Amino acid sequence: EKAKLLRSQPAQIVEPKGLLYVQQREFAVTTPRDGSVSILGSDDATTCHIVVLRHTGSGATCLTHCDGSDTEAEVSVIMSSVKSFSDTTGYGRLEVHLVGGFNDDRQLSQKLTNQLLRAFDLQPDDVHLVTFCVTELNDREENDTHFPIIYGIAVNVKTAEIFPATFPEKGPDEDLRSAHVLTGATLTNIYDAKTEQLHIGPYFWRPFPHVDFWLEQDDKQILQNLSTSPLAEPPHFVSHIRSTLTFLKEHPFPSRSLFPDRKPRIYKKNEEGLWEQVCSDKI
Repeated sequence: EKAKLLRSQPAQIVEPKGLLYVQQREFAVTTPRDGSVSILGSDDATTCHIVVLRHTGSGATCLTHCDGSDTEAEVSVIMSSVKSFSDTTGYGRLEVHLVGGFNDDRQLSQKLTNQLLRAFDLQPDDVHLVTFCVTELNDREENDTHFPIIYGIAVNVKTAEIFPATFPEKGPDEDLRSAHVLTGATLTNIYDAKTEQLHIGPYFWRPFPHVDFWLEQDDKQILQNLSTSPLAEPPHFVSHIRSTLTFLKEHPFPSRSLFPDRKPRIYKKNEEGLWEQVCSDKI
């Protein structure tokens, strides 16, 4: 019933003001007391799942975008991140919301759904599954091709409302963060709720293999080879990948060009509610 209700809602466009956008293999956790961030969100999930974990007592809320790279470890990390803001012995309970995936040919979505359920089941704490809108419950069919119904969600950390969403602005540092994922990142916490600052990096990678070859390929080749579900990707998938590959080509050694002082790029929300870089030089 809950999945049906969620699927029936049109995706809301979430503007950047007060938003903390979470990319694949990133997570962020905050509480209703946060003066800068009121919405956590992520989209472009095809076979990926977006996970929201919330403690009803403290209101501490974590959102992450999982792709099945190391699900068990990732669930442990987000559990401890929410618990660090919550008195789990007192009032309230842990609730989890799982959204994303579809009936893809390779059954990657189903595999990830199973991994997530197993990982939460293995936790010593009780976790209550409140929203389960994944894989076959998030699937639509058109001309014999399957697609996800919901590609992205947002959670309002003040009201706990969860809704389908799209995000015109996925920054800051969208290409840098995508490059980190494409070069094999593990799950990364990008936000410090105590200082209300977004931390990006420092990230280090080796020159991306065959980057020129990939940039020469046509859209179809990029889609076929660099997507887990080529037929179901959103329309901007290829341009996003090209942009990330171009960034990797321009920065083969991030320790020299992006993080020479080994310090993260730090952002804080300004008075307009938008991210503004603090204390380190802009690229």
